[in-house]
Amino acid sequence: MAISRMKAEVEAVSGLETVSRVRDFEFTMDEPKNLGGTDQGMNPVEALLSSVGGCKVIVAQSFARAKKIKLNSIKVTVDGEMDTDGFTGKNPEAKVGLTDLDTHYQIDADNTKEEIEDFVDFIEATCPVIQTIADAPNMKKQIEIL
Repeated sequence: MAISRMKAEVEAVSGLETVSRVRDFEFTMDEPKNLGGTDQGMNPVEALLSSVGGCKVIVAQSFARAKKIKLNSIKVTVDGEMDTDGFTGKNPEAKVGLTDLDTHYQIDADNTKEEIEDFVDFIEATCPVIQTIADAPNMKKQIEIL
């Protein structure tokens, strides 16, 4: 078994703005102005949607040749629905987080419709981000008081 541990460090910058650091990369997350942020970057849920789409495209690109898919181009649009009253506490009955996650694939490939549909099923089953959401990992937390 090849276990790989990944790590992201996220630090508050100002207001709701954060900076996320992974390996030698960093990006800003924030909330839009109507939710109290300064709109300096995507919010964490938008980052999750981007991760889902990015993972699906990378899986497709990585496995197309092995699956005999002549992939000319692929674009994935991911959107989700969320009742913001859940995380703001306005409605204790509302779910905190996404209730729906929809993916729209635009694929140009020199294959039959059935071959492309089978390939999309493979992508969905192989995408680590989707599989992490579908089969949630064990969650642990550590608190360090400074």
